[in-house]
Amino acid sequence: MVERLKKKARSAALQELPDWTYDKGRDAITRQFKFASFVAAFGFMSKVALLAEKADHHPEWSNVYNRVDVLLTTHDAGGLSERDVALAKEIDQLGV
Repeated sequence: MVERLKKKARSAALQELPDWTYDKGRDAITRQFKFASFVAAFGFMSKVALLAEKADHHPEWSNVYNRVDVLLTTHDAGGLSERDVALAKEIDQLGV
C-alpha cells in the first residue's frame, strides 16, 4: 500500500516542485498548463495519460480549450504520496 507523505517529506517534495501548488484542503498538488491551442493541450494530455497509465496512477484533471488543470493526490493513501511527486516530476520533464 502507498503511504501518505509525512510533514517533513511533504515539505521536501514541494521544494522539488516549484511550479506546483500545494492544496492543503485536499492534501494534493496542482498545476495549470497553458498551450497555444486546443490541439496542443490535448496532445499534452495524451502524453500525460501514457505516463500515468505506465505508473498505474491517474490525475484528476480538466481541459478548457488551451488550458489543462492537473491535480495529483493518492486516494488510497488519503493524500499526497511519493507516487504523486514522481508523476509530477515526469510531467514537468515533458518540457511544457
